[in-house]
Amino acid sequence: MSENPTHHHHGPAPAHGGDGASGGARAALHDATWATAVSATLHCLTGCAIGEVLGMVIGTAAGLSNGVTVALSIGLAFFFGYALSARRVLAAGLVLGAAVKVALAADTVSIAVMELVDNAFIVAVPGAMDAGLASVLFWVTLAASLAIAFVVTVPVNRWMIGRGRGHAVMHAYH
Repeated sequence: MSENPTHHHHGPAPAHGGDGASGGARAALHDATWATAVSATLHCLTGCAIGEVLGMVIGTAAGLSNGVTVALSIGLAFFFGYALSARRVLAAGLVLGAAVKVALAADTVSIAVMELVDNAFIVAVPGAMDAGLASVLFWVTLAASLAIAFVVTVPVNRWMIGRGRGHAVMHAYH
């Protein structure tokens, strides 16, 4: 089994420059932070995609209004995003209450940004919300919305991880 790429163990940096860290060590930390943000966002995207697709399929198949379909998709995206994180920390030995708290701290902002962006995009594409499940427009719009949300959410997660928030709180449980 390979080492988790989000966990880097840096020894003391060689004394080059005023802050004691070499440019190479700073670059490695910078790259690791971006890699961690991408990994965290992919994790978030998984939960959001499951909930988003399920919500859109249920809402469209049931003939629910656009507003109810969007609300269902958002609710399911949060549910599955939190459930995936809670599952990971439960496997690390946390009790359910603690696992839920970690999942909430790790994912709330990430899921909220992702959901805001992807649902805004879906609603903005003419006819996408009214397209049926057999429509290419429906599926292309849904896939594009998730891809755009991913790109927007990565820097948000990087900023949060760099401040010890978001997915950084899960670091001890991997």
